[in-house]
Amino acid sequence: MPVETIYHDIVIVGSGIAGLRAAVEIKRRYGDKLNVGMVSKVQLMRSHSVAAEGGTAAALYPQEGDSVTLHAWDTVKGSDFLADQDVAWTFAKLMPEEIMLLDHWGMPWTRRPDGRIMQRPFGGHSFPRATMAADKVGHALMRTLYNKLLQYDGWERYDEWFVTNFIIEDGAYKGLYAINLKDGNMYMFRSKAAIIATGGIGRLYSFTTYSHTATGDGMAAAYRAGLAIKDPEFIQFHPTGLVPTGILITEGARGEGGILKNKNGERFMARYAPKFLDLAPRDVVSRAMYTEYLQGRAFIDEASGMPYLLLDLTHLGEEKVNEKLPSIREIGIRYVGIDPVEEPLPVFPAAHYHMGGIATDSLYRATSADHKWIKGLFVAGEASAASLHGANRLGSNSTAECLTSGRITGELAAEYALNAPEPSSPDPARSKQEEDFVWGLVKRESGTPSYEVKRSIQNIMMKDFYVFRDGTNMSEGLSELLKLRDSFLSTVYVEDKERIYNTDLVAALETYNMLQDAVIVAAAALNRTESRGGHARTDYPKRDDVNWLKHTIVVKDASTNVGVSFSYWPVTITTWKPVERKY
Repeated sequence: MPVETIYHDIVIVGSGIAGLRAAVEIKRRYGDKLNVGMVSKVQLMRSHSVAAEGGTAAALYPQEGDSVTLHAWDTVKGSDFLADQDVAWTFAKLMPEEIMLLDHWGMPWTRRPDGRIMQRPFGGHSFPRATMAADKVGHALMRTLYNKLLQYDGWERYDEWFVTNFIIEDGAYKGLYAINLKDGNMYMFRSKAAIIATGGIGRLYSFTTYSHTATGDGMAAAYRAGLAIKDPEFIQFHPTGLVPTGILITEGARGEGGILKNKNGERFMARYAPKFLDLAPRDVVSRAMYTEYLQGRAFIDEASGMPYLLLDLTHLGEEKVNEKLPSIREIGIRYVGIDPVEEPLPVFPAAHYHMGGIATDSLYRATSADHKWIKGLFVAGEASAASLHGANRLGSNSTAECLTSGRITGELAAEYALNAPEPSSPDPARSKQEEDFVWGLVKRESGTPSYEVKRSIQNIMMKDFYVFRDGTNMSEGLSELLKLRDSFLSTVYVEDKERIYNTDLVAALETYNMLQDAVIVAAAALNRTESRGGHARTDYPKRDDVNWLKHTIVVKDASTNVGVSFSYWPVTITTWKPVERKY
């Protein structure tokens, strides 16, 4: 059947914190002058952003010793000096205002006894600036932003629509394709501008804090459309994923005084970060934990075979845990049968964040490998790589960047759409090709279920691209991923043949995206012959500023064996020269 077209002035892909903040910015600035469509593969309040727990970073209290400058410096140092410093400055300057705006919009911040907004310590920050709503900050941010958006007209939700591809022609955004799961039909969205806010790629790993929906669809679709991917090798592993589930135990638990211990009862972080201890940056703590395991000082979970160390909150007392960490207590009791008031929790590093993503400039405009803006296209939140986080993100800077990037992209997309002509029609043959590709997967009568391929991807990523990496294993892992990728379309089998709510088809499309993302990550990791931030190589254990103080840029290139080619962008250094990181 013909592909129906849906028109909006601006389309936002993704309904998490970044997407909602962008929509709010468009509507509060321009009201009914612009019509907005929000496309999400889940119901709006089911976006992974609701899982954020511990805090949102901002320098709120200069009179108490914090400052925008200190926040920017901590971010740059935490990034292992791969952050673009102009981006870090803009981010740090905007965040106090974002916190105050949210406060006015009804955000239920936790309060100090004097009525001021409470903040807690977080890893790598030299001041307690993780602005908190107990340990449910993501859900509270989502609810506040959605309630604010409900005050406006002129926007429409498209819940449970799966975006398959973006249409980029002549260096400009023209539209996108999406499947409406409710009727199984393919649609083309046309708009003057679009904002990609599709989140991260964490489900490449089996042990992860991510929701099952975080399959990197936006990055894969951008890559297929010819956009550049920046710094994909940098994956963050959060030190405290609950064993064996991977559920996040917020860094706020350590911010409130929780202590990491090995099986000998030692506070082992004293060996690795004598000043910051358990609140060193995440890359430092994760490597320390894995080292403890390698040296025989970790426990082994009998049921899963996974190693773990202990996060001890017992000394905090029941009253403090109930006030500051109520969700963590509930998670411990519900998922592993441990009350953290009474016993330590079993934890180990879990895939948690992607510092890389779709390449943008400092204003979150989608950018080609030769630094040209893809007109009309913007990227916000974790899907973007404006290079705020560099090689390692500091905790509580993620929800913060979702806010600032959503604000920036919302304003710029609106300004662009107000002055842009109506979008020209893409080549009509593309619509038939898109539909034939998607439903061609359903026609095959036998083959390999996508979940088996997904399991193979996750096993490879955990084995060869986890906390520590080396060239030999990464090379083998990349070869395995390439075999999976190259055979996928000819072997994948979708058992469900119906059109309506075909979640089997969605799983196959997600796995296809995961394969492309995994190859990008693996190839870039093998290519970077140094250790920096979240990319730690045992065969190249030192940071190499002479050769590698630069951003990796990956683009699709069918002429190479891997299917990608590399180029590099310089790191923007405005204020601070790289120094050795000491914590």
